[in-house]
Amino acid sequence: MMRLLRHLGACAAAALLAVSAMAQDNPRVQAPAGTLEGRSKGDVSIFNGIPYARPPVGPLRWKAPEPLAPWQGVRDAGSPGLACVQPKVTAVSVYTNPPPASGEDCLTLNITVPKGAKKAPVLIWIHGGTLINGRGFGEMYNGTAMAARGVMVVSINYRLGVLGYMAHPGLSAENPDGISGNYGLLDQIAALRWVQDNIAAFGGDPGNVTISGESAGALSVMYLMASPLAKGLFAKAIVQSGYMISGPELKQPNHGEFAAEAIGAYMMAQAGAADVAAMRAADAQALVDVGAKLNYFPLGTVDGKVLTGQLVDVFDRGEQAPVPVLAGFNGGEIRTLRHLLPPKPADAKAYETAIREKYGDLTDLFLRLYPSANLEDSMLAVSRDALYSWTAERLVRNQTALGQGSYYYLFDHAYPATAEKGLNAFHAAEIPYVFGTMDRVPPYWPKAPDSPAERALSSAMTDYWASFASTGKPVAKGQPDWPLYGKEEGYMAFIDSPQPGQRLMPGMFTLHETAMCRRRAAGTMQWNWNTGLVSPVLPAKGKTC
Repeated sequence: MMRLLRHLGACAAAALLAVSAMAQDNPRVQAPAGTLEGRSKGDVSIFNGIPYARPPVGPLRWKAPEPLAPWQGVRDAGSPGLACVQPKVTAVSVYTNPPPASGEDCLTLNITVPKGAKKAPVLIWIHGGTLINGRGFGEMYNGTAMAARGVMVVSINYRLGVLGYMAHPGLSAENPDGISGNYGLLDQIAALRWVQDNIAAFGGDPGNVTISGESAGALSVMYLMASPLAKGLFAKAIVQSGYMISGPELKQPNHGEFAAEAIGAYMMAQAGAADVAAMRAADAQALVDVGAKLNYFPLGTVDGKVLTGQLVDVFDRGEQAPVPVLAGFNGGEIRTLRHLLPPKPADAKAYETAIREKYGDLTDLFLRLYPSANLEDSMLAVSRDALYSWTAERLVRNQTALGQGSYYYLFDHAYPATAEKGLNAFHAAEIPYVFGTMDRVPPYWPKAPDSPAERALSSAMTDYWASFASTGKPVAKGQPDWPLYGKEEGYMAFIDSPQPGQRLMPGMFTLHETAMCRRRAAGTMQWNWNTGLVSPVLPAKGKTC
């Protein structure tokens, strides 16, 4: 070594010694999966790009994830892995943040380890993106602030879009259970199992795992709560802006959805593939692009094994995971999702006439909640509530009925950049407050000011979330007690500061629950974003769940 240093010269020798010392200081963990070398960053250790299953390529495409054999030697965990294959960005929005690289060898996870971790609580983050795009290693999900509060953060990748959720008769025929689809959800379950087997080596507690996610990540959390295959793999759940919508059944149309296998057969025909073998031989990006062109919208498939029923049915039967839950929504959810809005009617009279035609005996309640005096605000609110507000309250009600601690929230915070754009409390706006990453948002995200007030709100939210992940009860230093939902229907509103209250938005849940129940009983209607002015005519009073 000294001979090499003399040959390199003084400057190069100093640099090589520095690199050598840095490598020696890198944290190493010997886990059952193999030995990993991460990186130190301040008081935390970060391990990125850890594979939790075999790459789902070639013959493993559209297969359940297979365990990865333990590797030999030391695996470098200094960089994130590939994002899963997703459509190319064609339009700019506040969410635009394409991954640097993507591929099918993407089943990896990332771990942020608190200093001196010993049986640390574990928070697993499942990214959003409509099950079509996104990645687990975005800087907005950086786990450093959580780790400073003693919580270990694990973020995961999972297969997306056509590659993650397509069912097909040919795929079902080759499966021993006669099912297909749900591959992205099976990836998430495989990641949870990996955590159970390996997280103790990092200082985490496999008995104190909280699954969490926003939007499609929150939908995924509810799927995991409902799936018997995920039973016992987590102890708590956080659902941020989830949507408990209807989904396809494997072999037959129901609730206004085509059968999942029929959707897959159509996809295969449009891709010009003769059979499953041809689909597996096709270019992954080309398949994803076909899905995007056809507006393929991936959802979990009710197949009787991975998902045994519609989410509303599973939760009503009390078959979901009996775990504490923290769930809520944002006041301006639809302000960045205006594609979900119907065309604006000509005037207040046209609005009221359409609502009366569609909602019948529920019209008076509907118009009290969403009056015609301000059509835009009412249209934004009804779409928000039918998807997100109703889901969050339904979830805390369901878990309360199981005797589990349930905490409900509203995020309705505005700051100058959102006020200027009319985007107050938009969909996903709470994420950087929860993670303490307001300086690490995507390029087109409205930037919050770096002010004491903003930092205080973020610190409080990080405290509440970290505390819930640790103990099942959200507590923040110097902040109000967060009431249980319970009989008093308690909630916490995050406006300019945390503000507890009771009975948020009276009548909202009753309206949308009644509408959903009538649609479900009819058996021919979705309960998705076809609400308000674009709702089907609801079945008459008396049609119940």
